[in-house]
Amino acid sequence: QVHLVESGGGLVQAGGSLRLSCAASGLTFRNFGMGWFRQAPGKEREFVAAISWSAGTTYIADSVKGRITISRDNAKNMVYLQMNSLKPEDTAVYYCAAKYLGGGSSVYANRQSYDYWGQGTQVTVSS
Repeated sequence: QVHLVESGGGLVQAGGSLRLSCAASGLTFRNFGMGWFRQAPGKEREFVAAISWSAGTTYIADSVKGRITISRDNAKNMVYLQMNSLKPEDTAVYYCAAKYLGGGSSVYANRQSYDYWGQGTQVTVSS
């Protein structure tokens, strides 16, 4: 059974940083592309960042480009989201997601493309 468990969320002041982590289990991690999404109250879940299995390809949403970095450690079955210069509008529940790729190296921004989801971690940025 696949499990994705996010951690690292919390309350931070505007301009601060957070590093979110996602621990994956129950899957062959290198066969999966990984993504981060977020959902603010009253809004749809939106794409934040994605990374291919080899980390050779990443894709960052325009709304956070320059402030967010996605990375992964295939030896540890972990994916990370480093968020800097946080803004109040970054406040949301952040979700980790996994998409089976087999040997592919694509990245996906469409949430419907993903096969598995974590439960999310709350990020709150105060002004």
